[in-house]
Amino acid sequence: MDILHHGAVNGVTGSCHQLIINDANSVLVDCGLFQGAETSGRGDDDLLSIEFDISTVQALLVTHCHIDHVGRLPYLLAAGFSGPIVATEATAALLPMVIEDALKVGVTRNQSIIKACLARLKEQLIAVPYKQWFALELVGDVRTKVKFQPAGHILGSAYIEVDIKPIAEPSTRVVFSGDLGATYSPLLASPRSPYKADVVVIESTYGDKNHQGRRDRAQSLEKVLIKAISDNGVVIIPAFSIGRTQELLYELEQITAKAKFKKLADIEVIVDSPMAAKFTEHYQAFQTLWDAEAKRRVKQGRQPLNFDALYTVDSHQEHMQVVEYLANRSKPAIVIAASGMCSGGRVVNYLKRFISEPTADVLFVGYQAQGTLGRQIQQYGPRGGYVFIDGAKLDIKAGVHTISGYSAHADQSNLVNFIKRIRKGPQKVVIVHGDDDAKQALKAKLHELDDDMVVTIP
Repeated sequence: MDILHHGAVNGVTGSCHQLIINDANSVLVDCGLFQGAETSGRGDDDLLSIEFDISTVQALLVTHCHIDHVGRLPYLLAAGFSGPIVATEATAALLPMVIEDALKVGVTRNQSIIKACLARLKEQLIAVPYKQWFALELVGDVRTKVKFQPAGHILGSAYIEVDIKPIAEPSTRVVFSGDLGATYSPLLASPRSPYKADVVVIESTYGDKNHQGRRDRAQSLEKVLIKAISDNGVVIIPAFSIGRTQELLYELEQITAKAKFKKLADIEVIVDSPMAAKFTEHYQAFQTLWDAEAKRRVKQGRQPLNFDALYTVDSHQEHMQVVEYLANRSKPAIVIAASGMCSGGRVVNYLKRFISEPTADVLFVGYQAQGTLGRQIQQYGPRGGYVFIDGAKLDIKAGVHTISGYSAHADQSNLVNFIKRIRKGPQKVVIVHGDDDAKQALKAKLHELDDDMVVTIP
C-alpha cells in the first residue's frame, strides 16, 4: 500500500491523493484545481491535464465540492476515467452546479460540451449517506469499503475512512481528512474523530494558528459594521459561494436581530453571487445537517439564511448596476461576493471601485493563498500599500480586516485534537494541504502528542 500526492503538497490547492491498494487497484481522493501562486510558472497543460497513471483507479472519492478539491474532475473524465464518483448526498446535489460553473468560467462556453460533461458526471456519480459503509468494486481478492463522516467544513463535506482487507491478512484503515471544519462554526456540527485509524492524511491550512473564539469574532464583525455605519461605507466581504457565505448570513442575521442600534438592524446585506444564492437554497433544503443551535432558531420562527434586509444579485447587468448604486449611495451596505480569495469573480469589480475609498472596508473571513489578490490586500493594506487590479495600480485606503474565526478550516488545536481523539490511534500521519510553516508547526505539535507516531510531510 502507498499514497501518491498529485496536489495540495506544496500549498493548499489542487487536492488530489491516490491511495495505491495493490498493483491492480487504487482510488483517488479528490481531484482539485490549483490556484494562486501555486499556478506560477506552470502552463495550462501542467495545471489541468491528468498527467499521472489512472489505469488502476477504480473510484474517485470526493470529500467536498470546493473547486480546489473538484476542479480537475472534467479533465479526469476526459482522460478516460469511467469509474464511480462517490460523495455524500449533499455533495452529490451540489457537485453538478460547481462543475458547470467551473467549465463556463475556465474551460468553455460551448453548451454541448458542458452538457456532455455533466451527463457523464451524473452517470458516474453515486450519493451515499453519512456514517454507512459502502463497498468498492475492485479487481482481485482485496476487499475495500469506504465511509463518509461529517467534516463540518461546508454542506456535505466529509472526511473519509477507507478500510482495506486483503484475503487472509488483517485490514488497514486509512483516513483522509479532506478539509476539517473549525469547532463552534455556525450552522454545521463540528467533526468527531473516527474510532480507529492506522494512517491519517490530514490537512494543515491553519496548522500554525488558533482562531478567535465565536464570541470574539462576532464582536469583531459587529465592530466593522458599526464603523461602516458611522461613515456610510461599503463593507466588502470576499467569500466562497459554498460555506462562508451561508455562515456569514447566519451570523449577520443574529447581529441585526439583536442589534441595539437601529441603523445596524436596517443595514442592507447584498449577496452578489448567483452560485451562492443557489447553494443557500441547498443549505435550506438540507436543514437536517444543521447543528442544534441553528435548528432552534428555525423553531423560533427565524430565517437565518433569508432575512428581511437580504438582497440577492443575479445577472451581470444587475451586478454592474449595484456597483454604481453603492458608489452613489448615502447609506452603508454589506456586500458578500465571490471569489473567496479575490482571484476572479464579481468581488474584483467591488474592490476596483472601492479599495481606494477611506470609508470602505474589506473584511477577510477565510484563508488567502499565496499569490492571490486577497493575500496581497491582506498583506499590504494595513501598511498603506497598493495593489494592481486589472492592470491598474490602486492605493489601498479602505480599512482591511481579518477575522480568522470565520475560517471554514480547523485551527491547530482542532487538528491536534482530531488525531488525539482517535481511540485506536494512527501509527502514521501524513501532513498535506498547508504552507510550509503550517505543516512544520503541526508536525511539531503531533510529535509532542506522541513520540512514537511517524509524522511525515511529502
